[in-house]
Amino acid sequence: MTANLRQVTVQIVGMFVVIGLALFLAAGTVAWLGGWAFLVLFFGFTVALTRWLLRHNPGLLTERMTGISNADQKNWDKVFYVVANLYFLAWLVVMPLDAARFHWSHMPAWLQVVGAVLLLCSFPLFFLTFRENAFLSPAVRVQTEREHMVVSTGPYHYVRHPMYATAIIFLVGTAILLGSWIGVFMGLILVVGIAFRAVQEEHTLRAELAGYDEYMAQVKYRLIPYVW
Repeated sequence: MTANLRQVTVQIVGMFVVIGLALFLAAGTVAWLGGWAFLVLFFGFTVALTRWLLRHNPGLLTERMTGISNADQKNWDKVFYVVANLYFLAWLVVMPLDAARFHWSHMPAWLQVVGAVLLLCSFPLFFLTFRENAFLSPAVRVQTEREHMVVSTGPYHYVRHPMYATAIIFLVGTAILLGSWIGVFMGLILVVGIAFRAVQEEHTLRAELAGYDEYMAQVKYRLIPYVW
């Protein structure tokens, strides 16, 4: 299967509907500037990245769309993927309940602007990761059918998991943009899950991907340079 425009359009529209409903049904109103700002920024980047992948790396786009259904995905990762996505959806519901419906959090507008800036900063970092790594699957698996090899250039020269590192910026920026301190706390729990997955993923790559041991010796940090 190779991704085509119709398939990716259906997937993006479906994701937009699900996330939009999660945000605004929980908010109890469509008059929520933070929610609209997030939707416009996030899906603007999603559409731009998808168009780039369709033109420059359709194989990676196909893997992003289908990798999670491959039989060689690790069993622990299948469970993690389901739990993480359910938690992510719950996070998207709790933040509008907190910030827009019940106003439990009180976050100044200037700080929400900072959140928007953090969110925007995550986009070029995500792009650099996608551009550099043609094997960036959503599943933990070694893609032997695509001649999977170690990537050590670009952001992978600094940390072993730049996608996960950038996700931290994305999660914190989104929660602050939406004005939810509860969302910040829940996002940090997601970060713990990301760290767990990074460690488990490395066990698979060391065992099954030639050269990964040498790469780990060369790049010592997983997510944050000089920290971890």
